[in-house]
Amino acid sequence: MKKRVEYIISADYVLPMDEELSVISGGAVAVSGGEVAAVGPEAEIVAAFDAARRIDAPCSVLLPGLVNTHTHVPMVYFRGMADDIPLKAWLENHIWPAEGAWLGDDFCGDAAELACLEMLKAGVTCYNDMYFFGDAIARATKKIGMRGVVGAGILDFPSRSGSNTGDYLANAETLINDWKGDDLIVPCVAPHAPYTCCPESMTKARLLAEKHDVPLHAHLSETAWEVGEILSRYGKTPIELLDSIGFLSEHVVAAHCVHPTEAEIGILAKRRVGVAHCIESNLKLASGIAPVAKMLASGVRVTFGTDGAASNNDLSIFSEMSTAAKVHKAVAGDPTVLDSRTVLAMATRWGAEALGLGRVTGSLEPGKSADMIIVGLNRPHLVPLYDIYSHLAYAVNAADVNTVMVAGRIVVENRGLLTADEGEIIEKAGMWREKILEGSNVCRVDR
Repeated sequence: MKKRVEYIISADYVLPMDEELSVISGGAVAVSGGEVAAVGPEAEIVAAFDAARRIDAPCSVLLPGLVNTHTHVPMVYFRGMADDIPLKAWLENHIWPAEGAWLGDDFCGDAAELACLEMLKAGVTCYNDMYFFGDAIARATKKIGMRGVVGAGILDFPSRSGSNTGDYLANAETLINDWKGDDLIVPCVAPHAPYTCCPESMTKARLLAEKHDVPLHAHLSETAWEVGEILSRYGKTPIELLDSIGFLSEHVVAAHCVHPTEAEIGILAKRRVGVAHCIESNLKLASGIAPVAKMLASGVRVTFGTDGAASNNDLSIFSEMSTAAKVHKAVAGDPTVLDSRTVLAMATRWGAEALGLGRVTGSLEPGKSADMIIVGLNRPHLVPLYDIYSHLAYAVNAADVNTVMVAGRIVVENRGLLTADEGEIIEKAGMWREKILEGSNVCRVDR
């Protein structure tokens, strides 16, 4: 007798993103109880299961949802506000003043809805955030039906979220207590960076994360300025400093890592730190190009992040994959560097593993959450097709995503969001723009 399941979803190609990076032509996935029940050739799945709903997706590929391992989702409301400026000036003269004027529960919640809408429609089903007012971000993410690792930002100076480091740590503990154990939201402790958090603050953040067994998320070695600043303050590079205080571990996602030395790459590998490679933001801010090929060769788990939309300026992991694969080939002078299969693994399974969610998501395997996307292939820029991995790495873009499922629930179908009103989300973005324009001058960039 056939086993009853909620869905059988079939496509021309199914990429489980398992260890073998296999391709199932004419494949299907059975979904039951929010989890993957089985993956295999369509004939085998149909013979074994009876579905309440069949979804046949001809001229399509079915794969796990993409994972964005570093972003600041509310900064989507600052998209395009201050461009073509170095990172230090961008932060100090434009972004931090704007945040000081506008951050709050309403701003962060509304902006998070827009960011989640953008990411879901671009095939991202899970993201790792670092920001403030985490409860509002978590509630918005849960409402939209997306999976999020929501980080409570830690700083050593005042902001609208706290007056001192103690306030930020208290905010983080409240977020953890309110959200730990949720089916979609993972709370996280997110000290901003070694240049904005002293070693004592970084240690307190680590101890808090260890106390509650939650991830840590920090910027690390993003710019040459940062490296020089930390050397002048402490006599160590940023990675050496964090290693010396016991901060680095497999529970840490380090964003950027643009300027590590050979020895520091060895430290990252030894400590099993996950690195979020944000190449488009790094290029746009002229922060440099991270030595990803060297990190991968040394065993560092490198993944993809978009950074915030204020410095990218979109939240597309497909775009990050394509840019990274091509730029690193040119940097290395080697067309085999960051091949298409590697970048797909970085964007799916490896990203989930870096976030501590490798047993939950990142691949289509029985018992894992049914987080998956259907990408249409019957488009002028996607024919003819010889290698599906090549297409996904070099030709597919965010607009090719047709259907998105998270935890067995369809949240995007036929390119439309099912869990909230898209028009209302976009209208709120316009309203916030008008408030920002009318209420302050922080977004009027004087060059």
